[in-house]
Amino acid sequence: MDHPAAWSSGKLRFFRRPFHEYRLTDRVALSQMPLFVTTLLTAFLVWAFFPVTMDNPLFVTFLVSQLVIMALCYLVPWDRLPYTSFLIIPLLDFVSIAVGREGGGQESLTGISLLAVFPVIWLCASGYYPRTSLWLSFLAPLAIIWVPLLLEGNPTPQDLARSLLLPVMMLGIGVSVSVLTLSMTRQQRELEEKDAQLQDNLRTSQRQGALLNTILETVHLGVLAVDADGHDVLMNRRQRINHELARPKDIADPNESQLLVFGPDRVTLVPVEERPVRRAVLGETFTDYLVWLGTGSDQRAFVTTARAMKDNDGAFAGSVIAFSDVTDLVNALTAKDDFVSSVSHEFRTPLTSILGYVEILLGDEPEDVQRDMLEIIRRNSERLLTLVSDLLSSRNGQLIVTPEAVDVAELVRSSVSSAIPRAAASGVALEAHTPERLEAHVDGPRISQVLDNLVSNAIKYSPDGGSVMVSLAREDGHLACRVTDTGMGMSPEDASEVFAKFFRASTVRRTAIPGVGLGLPISKAIVEAHGGTIEVDSALGEGTTFTFRVPA
Repeated sequence: MDHPAAWSSGKLRFFRRPFHEYRLTDRVALSQMPLFVTTLLTAFLVWAFFPVTMDNPLFVTFLVSQLVIMALCYLVPWDRLPYTSFLIIPLLDFVSIAVGREGGGQESLTGISLLAVFPVIWLCASGYYPRTSLWLSFLAPLAIIWVPLLLEGNPTPQDLARSLLLPVMMLGIGVSVSVLTLSMTRQQRELEEKDAQLQDNLRTSQRQGALLNTILETVHLGVLAVDADGHDVLMNRRQRINHELARPKDIADPNESQLLVFGPDRVTLVPVEERPVRRAVLGETFTDYLVWLGTGSDQRAFVTTARAMKDNDGAFAGSVIAFSDVTDLVNALTAKDDFVSSVSHEFRTPLTSILGYVEILLGDEPEDVQRDMLEIIRRNSERLLTLVSDLLSSRNGQLIVTPEAVDVAELVRSSVSSAIPRAAASGVALEAHTPERLEAHVDGPRISQVLDNLVSNAIKYSPDGGSVMVSLAREDGHLACRVTDTGMGMSPEDASEVFAKFFRASTVRRTAIPGVGLGLPISKAIVEAHGGTIEVDSALGEGTTFTFRVPA
């Protein structure tokens, strides 16, 4: 029983807890309590002002019946009976009130029949049998008045008509209570449905939260989430370790400016406004920002990535920062660079010696056959020496160019002509589209080196044949050269790394195509030394286009 009476709305202020939380017996008793208390007050008033009425057997029966009904509320095991059995109580109240009305007498308590409002409210507010309850709210008060009139003799139509006021009033009260109860029941049902939905959403959110926490605690990345004000919202186990690594030993709870965060040189503290967390709090989005945390032998390198969070209105709501430990990778790259530098230096000395002896032999006027062989040795030695020098220069971030007036169209045609035999052997159709003449102020040998690298790659990575097109044009004061092939192409991920030293695309690594991944980085260094740019546009299985632009 959700609401056995109007008092079940929870509006009685002496309820210490919601009405529906009481056990059924208590709810039945509480619903009867207003009529019982009113009966006690009525008995006191009668004893004080109409003591003679206390001697009337019917009035005494009324008082005793109310005591008995109140006792039944507590003694009957309502929870073991059919659920709506408690509605017998308001029906007994009608009988008790009818007896009390007759016992009160017409002279002393003419209004005692108004007590019928309590069982009327109880019946109509219960929400059960609404039509029957409305009929009873009219017929029961009517019976309380008409039955005695009929028993006394022949009542006149005027007597019967005058007694209709009370039943009509009770019917009005019953209708009002029923409407309110129906509205409250609907509201309660809607609230219960919403509560069930909220509970379901809460359980789903809790499961997702537990899953997220498990994932965050499992990954080897440090993850930190901050709100728009820079306060930490979430920090996983790995990030707590990272934070402890950056904490100065003498500061228990350091702020951002006190953390030991160093730049790539491992000794210069990163300014506060350039630190990953501070940049993220300011709403920046960045990828692969390298910093070192801690000092001494415990110092570790981290690549940081940040992504901003937005609220429903698109305003900045915070950021998530990921810290990836790349110490071993950085150390490996440093060792590799040192090795390459050392080997390159070692190559330069014997190559210089070879070239010197070749020049001596060429100066002795050898026979034609020998001269051709020596020229081949010299040309390849010079090319190898140039590659070694370029490798050292790109490793140190330096590459020297000597610009002069050059016909770049001729450079393109020469590069394509020298590559035609190799293209024919691979079944690749190679052609060039250039103006008759296009002069630019560039380093001719270096630009030729870029062209040779790009054309050679285009042919090499078209193993199943196809076509390679080299085009040259002047665009907005720049020299624009495009090398387009219909070869195997690259994925977007590989294309984004193609200019990294020693990088080879995943599709290439699965083939027997030779290469060490130095041609494109060196080409990029040459183009940038001219103040230009080089870019790639590729689709896996559809081919690749390299475009470089340099100021003309």
